[in-house]
Amino acid sequence: MDDAGLFDTLDLTEYEATALAALLRLGRTTAPDLAEATGIPKARIYDVLGSLSDVGYLKVIPGRPKEYQPHDPETVLERARENKRQELETFERELDEARDSFLATFESAFEEQGDVRPAEELFHVVDVGDPSESETRRLYHEADRAAYVLTKSFEYLDAVSPSLAAALDRGVAVRALFYHPDLLDEGERRVQESVTERLREEFPAVEFRFSTGELPWRGTFVDPSTTYDDGEAIFLVEEPEVPDHMRQAALTANGSFVAGFKRYFELVWDHESVATS
Repeated sequence: MDDAGLFDTLDLTEYEATALAALLRLGRTTAPDLAEATGIPKARIYDVLGSLSDVGYLKVIPGRPKEYQPHDPETVLERARENKRQELETFERELDEARDSFLATFESAFEEQGDVRPAEELFHVVDVGDPSESETRRLYHEADRAAYVLTKSFEYLDAVSPSLAAALDRGVAVRALFYHPDLLDEGERRVQESVTERLREEFPAVEFRFSTGELPWRGTFVDPSTTYDDGEAIFLVEEPEVPDHMRQAALTANGSFVAGFKRYFELVWDHESVATS
């Protein structure tokens, strides 16, 4: 990974990331020397260093010329955390200030529409990838009782593992149905083997089995209810000829659909799956 990639989570521009990486390696230096070392245009270097100073990642040492001293890496990360905390506090304060006006403007008009929606609006879609993984994390965060996963190899475990761990800590029961390895190609089998080993070691509370037949859909659903008034799901139907990055996942909060998903899951779990691969 290049230097810029290491700073993605700090929301730095390419020049800012390059400058900070060089400062952390070189230590205290001047703007012209840093521009020379990094290739950042001299016309931009002062603005770049000013931005890094504003967010607390370096100190400006007065003099002729000025010098720039980076904070140590641990302090940089702590400053980044504090900056995000303050951003969140500001956002929440602005949201609270706008709340009464927003509700007064839109709430009554929205309620006048009634609760009935056409069938096609029971679902909405997001792209497969970061958007679908974000929605999956949300489901884990909001789950109260149970979460169910149907998957080939759970290859996105890294992306959802903190949310999964938090759900387990809250006492949410989690079950996963994998494709049997015989139904996967060699690459998928290797991924599945690694993931299931990780589940055994890091998430022993997760129950999982292996479906002996192909599944018509994959996804995650949470908190199904026998009264059909609760639960959410994100899923995609199997379309082997379409790459995942070109696909969309459907989301629904319709309790009847989610209850149906659970019924299907239980039938496969009880009658068409095995405990070991």
